[in-house]
Amino acid sequence: MTLTSSCLLETRIDELPLFRRGKVRDIYDLDDRLLIVASDRISAFDVVLPNGIPGKGVLLTQLSLFWFRLIEDIVPNHVITSDIAEYPSELGKYFDQLAGRSMLVVKTDVLPVECIVRGYLSGSGWRDYQATGAICGIELPSGLRESDRLDRPIFTPSTKAESGHDENVDVARLEGMIDKSRLEEIRDVSLAIYNRARAHAQERGILLADTKFEFGLRDGRLVWVDEALTPDSSRFWPADGYAPGRGQPSFDKQFVRDYLETLAWDKRPPGPELPPHVVAKTRNKYLDAFSRLTGLPNP
Repeated sequence: MTLTSSCLLETRIDELPLFRRGKVRDIYDLDDRLLIVASDRISAFDVVLPNGIPGKGVLLTQLSLFWFRLIEDIVPNHVITSDIAEYPSELGKYFDQLAGRSMLVVKTDVLPVECIVRGYLSGSGWRDYQATGAICGIELPSGLRESDRLDRPIFTPSTKAESGHDENVDVARLEGMIDKSRLEEIRDVSLAIYNRARAHAQERGILLADTKFEFGLRDGRLVWVDEALTPDSSRFWPADGYAPGRGQPSFDKQFVRDYLETLAWDKRPPGPELPPHVVAKTRNKYLDAFSRLTGLPNP
């Protein structure tokens, strides 16, 4: 375990093979199950930065668990338990690495697509619209402004890149990778999750601009995997400051990106270290999002 300024930046569990170490999560293999541990690492422009955000992994995990429970009637999720007492006994000695930031989940065959739903025009969707008048082949009305609310949320998938940037694609391009009926299912499920989550967030003064889902298959059945509607995978805006025609203040890591844009950095590794005031403000944004969305005390 590597700790920097009270951050858990990397886990090490000797008894288990490492399945994958992602930008944020360390995943360990337990045969037909996986142990997912959310670190405090933070990435921007696809580069993991050298210092993290204290407690970020706990916030991401607890927020994901909240959404998985709230929306489990729409689609099953991969969570078996997040109670360390129910983990294999040999993991007990790793309590400090696992407490609050880990989940034991079923292993699935993960589908090779990022399932993005957009309810507002922002980010790469805004850039695509400016260039083509469409997002992922979906034509939109002319004259829309940055951050405008769309008449209906749209499903705008992207390919999953092991390295580098994901690529927005139209649904037709995915039909060679995923069965058409399955693709329709993940589209419909993604839109249903988004609509439920957007309504919940709006009741709490937050706009869910867009979000990303991942799904896998378990015995032929669709399963919601990875994370659920966190500031790392979603764009959350405070409703009381919403004003289309510009970018919006947000609860996600856009604040980090904005800071990095002020630096003479070419967006290639290694990334620059974040100064204390950026770390503190980013942490506060994650905490604020968690407390508003869940109504729970901060973990």
